[in-house]
Amino acid sequence: MSGNVKLLDDTLAGARAEGRAALIAYLPAGFPTVAGGIEAVKAALAGGADVVEVGLPHSDPVLDGPVIQTADDIALRGGVRIADVMRTVREAYEATGAPVLVMTYFNPVDRYGVERFTAELAEAGGAGCILPDLPVQESARWREHADAHGLATVFVVAPSSKDARLAEITEAGSGFVYAASLMGVTGTRESVGAQAADLVRRTRAGTDLPVCVGLGVSNAAQAAEVAGFADGVIVGSAFVKRMLDAPDHAAGLEGVRALAADLAKGVRGQV
Repeated sequence: MSGNVKLLDDTLAGARAEGRAALIAYLPAGFPTVAGGIEAVKAALAGGADVVEVGLPHSDPVLDGPVIQTADDIALRGGVRIADVMRTVREAYEATGAPVLVMTYFNPVDRYGVERFTAELAEAGGAGCILPDLPVQESARWREHADAHGLATVFVVAPSSKDARLAEITEAGSGFVYAASLMGVTGTRESVGAQAADLVRRTRAGTDLPVCVGLGVSNAAQAAEVAGFADGVIVGSAFVKRMLDAPDHAAGLEGVRALAADLAKGVRGQV
């Protein structure tokens, strides 16, 4: 079975045709349990997310702030495996028909086997992978297998990326470009800042790929701000926080759904 990169492309193009940014939600697999994590992903999509990133919990998450690290720790202590990540992708995709990507550091993929990982992700209906720590110059083997299985390879760019480096990254990537709005780790912030708008402008100068902004967005007003200059708004920590802060699982799911609905209004300028 081929992966769903075309579904991702069509979904992002559809949002653009509506004159808005896409809403991309991130939630880790296995948090608070495997089944509970699948329910959370479905809740985000039911609330209004267009695309979901399923995080592969990792013991040394260099990009992730304390909220996502806490969720990853819960998932890892619960014994989450790559098979559970694939199950999360499959069940979310089959239930909703939405594009589902995996966000992962490269080490677990390398250990698992690139060919095996890409084949299983495609078979599960996945649309692609976001690989924040895989250098473009070391990505040929990954991209060969991802392309063969119809999977997008999403690279991350940062405000520190020079223009020549941006061009190299966007040339190699597919699906969309993940623009980290500021230097640092994930987490909600008071403002998402001018750095992000400048990074989107510089990235777009060398590519036709959609440029989606993550790191820091937690409410509808911030989503509306970012949607004013980006093709997609990526929200992770705010969703995870709704789950962590909830008194019980049902309340957590409702919190995720409600946040997605609020953010969906934001990307449509309805705030």
